[in-house]
Amino acid sequence: MPMDSKEKNNSSKRNIWKNPTFLVSFGHAWDGVKLILKEESNMRHHAFIALLPILFGFFFQISGLEWIALISCIFLVVMMEFVNTIFETVVDMVTDYEYHPLAKKAKDIAAGAVLVAAVFSIIVAAIIFLPKILALFF
Repeated sequence: MPMDSKEKNNSSKRNIWKNPTFLVSFGHAWDGVKLILKEESNMRHHAFIALLPILFGFFFQISGLEWIALISCIFLVVMMEFVNTIFETVVDMVTDYEYHPLAKKAKDIAAGAVLVAAVFSIIVAAIIFLPKILALFF
């Protein structure tokens, strides 16, 4: 069934934003990673703080399963920070930086998701490392 001219025009407009190759798509994704590290201090804090459990993991020679849990927690926090930043950016764009109670609600919930992920990660790290740290002293 042939498309009418209106559908054809809409289709071509949508393709303007489509990446022509995987490498172009990868480049845009990498730009996003660089952007969040450059502009979001919380992401830089998360990246820096993530070094501590990684160093502890090497020091205590944790098991493969412990590494999986640890790295998964780090990625969970980082991914939630990406999502939080997306929400904040879109809310700011839609509200034009004007206060609105629903905008505050969306931002608070997104930030809460980061907090929940971080607390979960701290609990997992404590389960992994606390017995090993205590064994050094007792």
